Amino acid sequence: MLLRYFESLYLSYQALFWSCLAVGGIVVFYVTLLNSKKKKKQIIEDNKKIRELSAVNKEKTTGKGLRKRFTRSTKKTSNQTCTNDSGEKSACCGNGGVSDCCKNQLSEETYHIITANKSTKISVKIFYATQTRTAKYFAQQLYQSFTKHSNCECSIMDIVEYETEDFLSESAICIFLISTYNVEGPLDWFYKWLEDTRYDFRVDKQALSKMKFAIFGLGDSAYGDQFCIQPRNIDKWLGQLGAKRLYPLGEGDKNSDQEKNFEAWKKSLVDMLFDPSYALNNVSSNLNYDSYSESDSDSDNNNNSDTEMVDVEDIGALAPKLQAARKSKEEEEFVYKNSNGRPKRTLSEQEVPINEPKEMVTPMLRKSLTKQGYKVVGSHSGVKICRWTKSALRGRGSCYKFCFYGIQSHRCLETTPSLACSNKCVFCWRHHTNPVGKEFVWKVDPPEMIFSECLSNHYKMINEMKGIPGIRADRFQEAFNVRHCALSLVGEPILYPHINEFIKLLHDRHISSFMVCNAQHPSRLRALDKVTQLYVSVDASTKESLKKIDRPLFKDFWERFLECLDILSQKGQRTVYRLTLVKDYNTEEIANYVELVRRGKPDFIEVKGVTYCGYGGASKLTMANVPYHNEVISFVKHLNENLGDTYEIATEHSHSCSILIANTKFKINNKWYTWIDYDKFFELLEKGEHFTSLDYIAPTPSWALFGSPEAGFNPEDQRFYRKSKKNNNSVKNGGC
Repeated sequence: MLLRYFESLYLSYQALFWSCLAVGGIVVFYVTLLNSKKKKKQIIEDNKKIRELSAVNKEKTTGKGLRKRFTRSTKKTSNQTCTNDSGEKSACCGNGGVSDCCKNQLSEETYHIITANKSTKISVKIFYATQTRTAKYFAQQLYQSFTKHSNCECSIMDIVEYETEDFLSESAICIFLISTYNVEGPLDWFYKWLEDTRYDFRVDKQALSKMKFAIFGLGDSAYGDQFCIQPRNIDKWLGQLGAKRLYPLGEGDKNSDQEKNFEAWKKSLVDMLFDPSYALNNVSSNLNYDSYSESDSDSDNNNNSDTEMVDVEDIGALAPKLQAARKSKEEEEFVYKNSNGRPKRTLSEQEVPINEPKEMVTPMLRKSLTKQGYKVVGSHSGVKICRWTKSALRGRGSCYKFCFYGIQSHRCLETTPSLACSNKCVFCWRHHTNPVGKEFVWKVDPPEMIFSECLSNHYKMINEMKGIPGIRADRFQEAFNVRHCALSLVGEPILYPHINEFIKLLHDRHISSFMVCNAQHPSRLRALDKVTQLYVSVDASTKESLKKIDRPLFKDFWERFLECLDILSQKGQRTVYRLTLVKDYNTEEIANYVELVRRGKPDFIEVKGVTYCGYGGASKLTMANVPYHNEVISFVKHLNENLGDTYEIATEHSHSCSILIANTKFKINNKWYTWIDYDKFFELLEKGEHFTSLDYIAPTPSWALFGSPEAGFNPEDQRFYRKSKKNNNSVKNGGC
């Protein structure tokens, strides 16, 4: 009896549970149904509003509403006259000349569309996208020009700080200053959004009809058909989405006078907006572009957003239309690509002769390099005092080249005959201010002039240091007799067409030559004459990582890189691999580095931690990417273990976070000979006979060896500490 009772009770509770669950499900379904009906109703209302706005925009675009207002404002009166084809004045009959007939005169209302009068406030927003701050600098210049006018409300902002969806309702005049880069940058989000919006069939073709815009693009012509590709596409897509172009696309080439081009474009734009006479006489209401047509094939006669779905059986009837639309798009893209999106009207008054090579260093670039401490020589060369030169003059230590090879820093000339480079490395310590190029296409200066001016400017900078406290008199006097030349200042020295003549000038003065190249010009490397020491930068061990860290201009950069390593193995002279370690970029894949070493067979392998130079422009490196010296040691030990018995760790310079791996052929009788006998080198060179890297070696001092207490610091110098950790002493005798 009791068992039956509990059993019936259990069944009743179970029935109650399932009943409640069913009721809850019904309630949830009913609430969901009501919400979906509300959403559907809201969508219908929104679509209705969108169609109404589209109709208004379409009417504005076709000019129907404008024609009505134009007709009213240009209604003929008895005193209106026009000029006929024979030049005679007569009452307006509609048969006058094209420009003088009163039917073709701008109405007062149309005139206000083109330019603003003094009583009308115009709103301008300047957007910039930059990595090296050039576009921001130009944006600030443009802002100053606009704010000079009392009837202008102007604002300036980074494009990443603006909500992209707000462009759909933006009615202000939008000025875009866009930099072009082939790497990730601040423009990516807006660029991708605009591209998706342009090719999204769900978006109205006149979605940006409220916007009025003008664009100035900044780029580098060394990138060929990719020059200003992003500004050109943005200019095209904005126009295709219904935005009104106020002024033709302007372009500034980094390898040309970029600032001059911008000034000309800026002046014309400002004149058009604020000078009534300029706007009336010089600005066409329909700028003629060669580049493309901003009308799409699907918006000729009807709006596709209102068309119904097509059954599968009826798709065959749409085939001709689809083919025509595809053909139209292909023709549009072909015309745009071949014309590079450039307007027929020119922005520059002075044309540069086509056959005359231009100078590499533009006025803006010269100003930037001079501010950084460079002495620009001629039109494409430069010289600068290294910080280690200053340190050596004060007896505070020399650079790792002294520790590794015996180069006296205070007698070293750091220069380059070509400021241009073929890479845009992420760790470039020159902040990417120098130009780039695949070949030397600029005006060429004679090597004699470059050598003379570089030496003269170097001595001038040395002389300016005579009043600095702590300068040692003996080293100051020695500094005016340069014995070494590091062709590694910036750029790609091997690009210079007369590089062999320049090297000969160095050797004639018994100045040693240390040539550094980025392994992107195999033909130039093969033709290079013998130098004291030849470097190749091996910044990564795989194709993917090399592209990421060096960002080369050449598409076949990896093939060029490997060919240069092969050439290096055949040079028969003193050769070096230079590895710059950047954490999270190139500190892995040891096995691949080993393969590259076996391929190029270098005499030495320099491994150095990247130097942080306050990047914030074209590079995203931070202090987190800088390895500690113990991390560099760990990498070197791991690499050396995989290289076998052919190489060993020879020397280190802990202050530079640098270590040298040397071929064991330089370890004679258990003693390292990594230093160079420079007098012997010039003696062998002048004889004109064949010699190898073992013919001009010198013993390495004990303080420079790996694991020594001094860790590469010359005991004859005094180590200077900016922040002393002990007894507030800023100078310590010898050691590290």
